[in-house]
Amino acid sequence: MPKKRLKPIPRFQNEAEEREFWATHDTTDYIDWSKAKPAVFPNLRPSTETISLRLPAPLLADLKTLANERDVPYQSLLKVFLAEQVRQERARAGQHNPRLQLTGRKRAGRRRVTSRRDGRARRTPRS
Repeated sequence: MPKKRLKPIPRFQNEAEEREFWATHDTTDYIDWSKAKPAVFPNLRPSTETISLRLPAPLLADLKTLANERDVPYQSLLKVFLAEQVRQERARAGQHNPRLQLTGRKRAGRRRVTSRRDGRARRTPRS
């Protein structure tokens, strides 16, 4: 089968014009997708979705204690734990997912939260 001659991609004045163009034209007339390579964007932060997760109270208390010891928000620690476990499971199955790379970010300026007898939280400086 002879190779199809590709049309030149036009120059666009702005993003809206480009969006309109690609919405009404077939990319295979302009791009040879057989030569496409996967793109990796290591500094791109993944989008997040809000979920509702019910945890047993003792498990949540343990998670909050661990997070407090590490001086990180407990939700962030939970995400790290989940990402590590998923990565381990995928490695066992021989799969690799670069989206599960940990970024190593740490919040600066956070202080520990310790509970008081009246049930309210009080902030103490880092040690």
